[in-house]
Amino acid sequence: MTISRRVVLHFPRLLVDQPIVYHLVKDYNLEFNILKASVTPKEEGLLVLELSGEQSDYEQGMQYLTGIGVGIQLLSQNVIRNETRCTHCGACITICPTSAFTLELPSRRVNFQAEKCIACGLCIKPCPPRAMEVRF
Repeated sequence: MTISRRVVLHFPRLLVDQPIVYHLVKDYNLEFNILKASVTPKEEGLLVLELSGEQSDYEQGMQYLTGIGVGIQLLSQNVIRNETRCTHCGACITICPTSAFTLELPSRRVNFQAEKCIACGLCIKPCPPRAMEVRF
């Protein structure tokens, strides 16, 4: 069964210059799309990827990553909407490049679909009550 997952990878500084994504492609047959990257030589690195492939290949790839010391989180764990702060003003709807926010009619309630989010952070500044947070 083919799956697609969005993950956040935290690289210790000793691994930043290693061909880790290359091994995910070559050794585990995974396809990748880089959603966000912050990699500096000799510093900790952060890579947000969408990984696609067979379930067993994905699981083996994740075992490889944890085995070499790469921290892994699902992207949805890092994007948070504070429901008590959200006023459903809709400022986030037009700015979101992936349509992770939708307007529910007739209530005019704004829904957030974390699985569509790529953690770009564009929704953070225009949100008047500061209800959106991205944590890496």
